[in-house]
Amino acid sequence: MTTPADAGESSVRLETTDGCTLDADLFVPAAPTAAVVLCHPHPLYGGDRHNSVVDAVWRLLRAHGSSAVVRFDFRGVGRSTGTHGKGEAERLDVAAAIDRLAAAAPGAPVFLVGYSFGSMVCSQVVDPRVAGWTLIAPPLVMAPSAPECASDPRRKLVLLGSHDQFTPIEEGQAKVAAWTNAEFVAMPSADHFLLGHLSAAADRALGFVSS
Repeated sequence: MTTPADAGESSVRLETTDGCTLDADLFVPAAPTAAVVLCHPHPLYGGDRHNSVVDAVWRLLRAHGSSAVVRFDFRGVGRSTGTHGKGEAERLDVAAAIDRLAAAAPGAPVFLVGYSFGSMVCSQVVDPRVAGWTLIAPPLVMAPSAPECASDPRRKLVLLGSHDQFTPIEEGQAKVAAWTNAEFVAMPSADHFLLGHLSAAADRALGFVSS
């Protein structure tokens, strides 16, 4: 049986300004009040749009039914063309997703939601159409400097597990404390991969977008 959520979902291809074509899933409800771009973890470590964290957020947003949502494979992943660009070229992938959502849900505020590597790519995209960022388990200590969004006045939510293997919780909190208009949330007992905490992370992302 086809559900309303299934009826609003389709497989699409995104076109980047530098000529890459990206595999993506797009969900558009009847009257979206927000639009969400989901970005997956590192391509060189098996990350794709079906990652468990990304999938948990995708499923919850679809079930809630108020947001248009797109998740995609970064360049060089799966059937997406191009090669991995160490986060720099991937900004163009995010821009292509924003363009597609702007066409599918005109006027809806756009939110960027990324996990791990995907969160760091999102944090470097400050497109004027973006209303806010949700960064899930960002590897902040691996970045040489604060991301582009850090000094931006728009809203930011940073979720970090208390046992994250890549960013010690104290260091992560200290870095985010210097950002503008950013909320830092520590997830007790969670590690970088959020096993057992997928629902909690997805709930936080939904709450941020819905608010």
